[in-house]
Amino acid sequence: MTGTESKDTQVLVVGAGPTGLALALWLTRLGVRATIIDENADVLRASRALGVHARTLEFYRQLGFADKAVNAGEIVPSVNLWARGKRVTGVPLRNVGEGLTPFPFVLDFSQDEHERLLIAQLAASGVRVERSTELTALAQDGDEMRATLRRADGGKEECSCSYVAGCDGARSAVRKAIGVDFGGGTYEHLFYVADVTARGPAVDEGIHVDLDQADLLAIFDMKGPGHVRLVGTVRSDASAVRDHELTFADVARRPLEQLHLDVERVHWFSTYRVHHRVASRFRVGRAFLCGDAAHVHSPVGAQGMNTGIGDAVNLAWKLAMVVNGQANTALLDTYETERIAFARRLVATTDRAFAVATKSGHVAAFMRTRVFPLLVSIAFRPRTVRRYLFRTLSQIEIAYHDSALSEGKAGAVRGGDRLPWVPPENGSEDDNYKVLTSLRWQVHVYGDVPREVREACESLGVELHEFAWRSGIENNGLARGALYLIRPDGYVALADEEGRADRLRAYLESRSLRA
Repeated sequence: MTGTESKDTQVLVVGAGPTGLALALWLTRLGVRATIIDENADVLRASRALGVHARTLEFYRQLGFADKAVNAGEIVPSVNLWARGKRVTGVPLRNVGEGLTPFPFVLDFSQDEHERLLIAQLAASGVRVERSTELTALAQDGDEMRATLRRADGGKEECSCSYVAGCDGARSAVRKAIGVDFGGGTYEHLFYVADVTARGPAVDEGIHVDLDQADLLAIFDMKGPGHVRLVGTVRSDASAVRDHELTFADVARRPLEQLHLDVERVHWFSTYRVHHRVASRFRVGRAFLCGDAAHVHSPVGAQGMNTGIGDAVNLAWKLAMVVNGQANTALLDTYETERIAFARRLVATTDRAFAVATKSGHVAAFMRTRVFPLLVSIAFRPRTVRRYLFRTLSQIEIAYHDSALSEGKAGAVRGGDRLPWVPPENGSEDDNYKVLTSLRWQVHVYGDVPREVREACESLGVELHEFAWRSGIENNGLARGALYLIRPDGYVALADEEGRADRLRAYLESRSLRA
């Protein structure tokens, strides 16, 4: 294509990593006309993200493909810590979250394969990624955005849309175009990621982390015999070499030797620098930032990609309601409120953990190689502690209590909490998450539903789901006979202990929401 052409869409998604793909997919399933572009000609193979957590898989279950992700990845059975050439302790993780979620584990799933899965789901919904397409300019004009796109052949295209979502990574063109600061810093260490075939005692099920005196190495099990992913530090004496000229020969050797790792073949190798930054705003008018365009941080806990997907789901249903005329634009204000607070906490937390893991000096090395493994072996022995760790890392504990969309409390559940999962009973496949596949607002009542609530739901167009009360449900924090209004993303909007229809009506009317 040469010259300038034009197109119209409702939402332009810039960036086709996991965040952008998830956003485009949710928007499409919600009836929004979305266009997704990416400057790369294809999926990048040398990607770093691996861990897929339970909350992400719960979102994928709502769209019907969580099982495909699980079957394509590897469930992590344990995290093993090594020091001075010996495996000093391990934290078992297999099914540690049983009873908390349908996905009580951590999944290793390579980002490139992950993206291909999302691309296939998006294509099945009739949307294809427009590759080799770059955003070069962005302007807001009243009730629309105008984006200038450049194709691989140099041709330009003017795109008019209602909203733009920047999912285009740490160097986001969208963030720069809307003038948002990206405060933070960069760690001094240069890191690498490598896909290899190897042999050794750390080439088995689980994650293996070497607690060296200065260098870092983590080994992740992948599908296939001897197939592992390495994430570690480059030798300090190789720092003078330009990043793109480095090879696997430049990585720190001591951790490889201490884990007795014999690398037989390097399939691909890439270097990168770790940043810790949060955008000052996640929204400017009709433009939004998601994923790495909004926040970047250390790889501690494999939180980055999962947080970006959480951003995407949070934004998608809100955009869909506004575009489809079911809510006014005030709903969009809650995106930044809900997601920026979590991003700031996450960056601060991972920053502290990463600083401890990479700090140099004899005292830091002693604490890391001798004291820390001992503390871990003692602290994580009780199952309750491991479950607490799972709740945190899996992101099922993320809540929006301070959001304008969150109201009330019933049992232990507050407005803004993720809907507690109630496992199926007696071999049934029907749990209380099965109905979330509608992606619609819905009312849950655990126990008998009053006639007034039935009538209110029918007149308001809100789905109503009645779950028979049984022993043990109270252990999930739910109250018998209470009314829980559930958002399309599976979070509790309203929790009313008395199950009042008038409070349901007042909630929706006060926020101008039409289910």
